[in-house]
Amino acid sequence: MKKLFAKDRENRQVVKQLELKHFVLKQISTNSNFVKTARWNALYTLIHSKQGSKTVLSNRCVKTINKKTFHKFSNLSRMVFLKLIKSGEISGIRKSSW
Repeated sequence: MKKLFAKDRENRQVVKQLELKHFVLKQISTNSNFVKTARWNALYTLIHSKQGSKTVLSNRCVKTINKKTFHKFSNLSRMVFLKLIKSGEISGIRKSSW
């Protein structure tokens, strides 16, 4: 369980750094104030970079590390979310019926 959290934390950090690098290279490649060779080099590195994809990341529950029944608004799995609601720790939410 600790390995999953550590690996996920490391993946998120790598993607964050590479996303910043991608943003800077994209700005350099589109800015006409830079020299043409610098813009071409930035564009070349953008095209040929293969790592740092956001698809490596997966959303997981904070308590159970379950990724299949993940609720994206609360960062908890569906079962943990329902337990918290039933115990009254999360207020203002109730079962809807129509």
